[in-house]
Amino acid sequence: MSKLEGKIAIVTGAARGIGQQIAKKLAAEGADVAVCDLKEEWCAETVGLVEGLGRKALAVGVNVAVSAEVDACVKKVIETFGKVDIMVNNAGITKDGLLMRMSDEDWDAVLNVNLKGTFLFTRAVARPMMKNKAADGTQLGGVIINIASVVGIMGNAGQANYTASKGGVIALTKTTAKELGSRNVRCNAVAPGFIQSKMTDVLPDDVKKAYMDTIPLKRFGTAEDIAKCVAFLAGPDADYITGQIISVNGGMIG
Repeated sequence: MSKLEGKIAIVTGAARGIGQQIAKKLAAEGADVAVCDLKEEWCAETVGLVEGLGRKALAVGVNVAVSAEVDACVKKVIETFGKVDIMVNNAGITKDGLLMRMSDEDWDAVLNVNLKGTFLFTRAVARPMMKNKAADGTQLGGVIINIASVVGIMGNAGQANYTASKGGVIALTKTTAKELGSRNVRCNAVAPGFIQSKMTDVLPDDVKKAYMDTIPLKRFGTAEDIAKCVAFLAGPDADYITGQIISVNGGMIG
């Protein structure tokens, strides 16, 4: 039996990149997945990957920064699947720039998606997860996994808004774990380091080398590396892990 057999997962920012790989990995472990992104049509490829693994998928267009849309999304998932067991808050954006030149709009946009969006989905799934019970009344609870970032721990020049949002996600993770733990709802965060992507592929070689020199494992991470960690935290092998920040960064920082 797969470790996540019978589980229902919501993954935000799941149309591509890390979110897509998370949705795919959770499906491979047996979960049915609500594939969420800003526009429903963006989700088609990920839905196909999930269904190709023999699992059910639901595409949902949602702006994670809008409370009413988040609540409607969670309601639709529960109406479709009957419950929600796993929430992965992955949706995120960047609008980089030196803080002295950063506009109010760029600050607000990043904080609204990355931090407020994580808060809104966490709030929306908390009550349904607390109500999750087995036939014998055993508290089943649920799992919330937030995608933070190594820069939310160490900071990074030119990313005042992004680092603040991810630092906030880390603090929110710890508080959520304390508030919901008594109802068997676990909450952890994964903090990726330098992850290979279309965005990083176009960086100059000297910039890539500078990053590589800080990584003891001497390679950039992949979206699959993050997905594997998320799947572990979502499963039964992590039943006694909550309130933790798991850094997946090749040893970049401790």
